[in-house]
Amino acid sequence: MKFQIEVIKSKIHRVTVTQANLNYVGSITIDEKLMQAANIIEGEKVQILDINNGERFETYVIKGAAESGCICLNGAAARKVQVGDVVIIASYALMDFEDAKTFKPWIIFPDTETNKLIG
Repeated sequence: MKFQIEVIKSKIHRVTVTQANLNYVGSITIDEKLMQAANIIEGEKVQILDINNGERFETYVIKGAAESGCICLNGAAARKVQVGDVVIIASYALMDFEDAKTFKPWIIFPDTETNKLIG
């Protein structure tokens, strides 16, 4: 019997929310460089984990300007965070159980103060 399981695919670990725009259609805007480093694409569903208040919610990604450090929650998600909150952004993928055993996710650890890649 073959199983498919959902596993962590990508994670941007501990970035700071720079903006919250309640009057936008919805989503999270992420600096393009962070997206590339974490192998996350525009439109991909992500889970947001707010370190400051414990909120956990899902939305989709919009590409932000490269090297801007932008982490902006838009629409209803803007109510779940405050500018300055530290969040983890995670995405998941379905894969064969056996393939999942050897899969290595893309996990990045940007500078939390600047949201820039380190190194």
